Amino acid sequence: MRKSFALLERQSHVAALVFYQNLFKLNPELRASFDTDIESRAFTLMDKLANALSLLEKPDELIPALEDLGAKHLEYESEADNFKNVAAALLLMLSNVLGKSFDEETRAAWIRLCEVVDEYRPKLSR
Repeated sequence: MRKSFALLERQSHVAALVFYQNLFKLNPELRASFDTDIESRAFTLMDKLANALSLLEKPDELIPALEDLGAKHLEYESEADNFKNVAAALLLMLSNVLGKSFDEETRAAWIRLCEVVDEYRPKLSR
């Protein structure tokens, strides 16, 4: 994952914009929820991914960070189904930007990270 993210960081601005393009294709109604400039959101996205990857071996720090991030999204009244679209948009972006470097092993690792994020984010029903 770190190797693939290092490749992604070289083109982070493009990658983040591709992510949002994918997200809005998968869930067009989400676009209205983004009242801020997508450019600034793109920077935040890459920063959050870098932070999560830096904490992979530190679950005592990663889990609270994911819970905080999830709580913030609860404030935005994000629906549970939106996370599925976020994960799908992320995986599609990784495939688009990384090309052949996004092999099955790398894909599986990113899918596992998405599962961990989903597991530890606060749910709307709570």
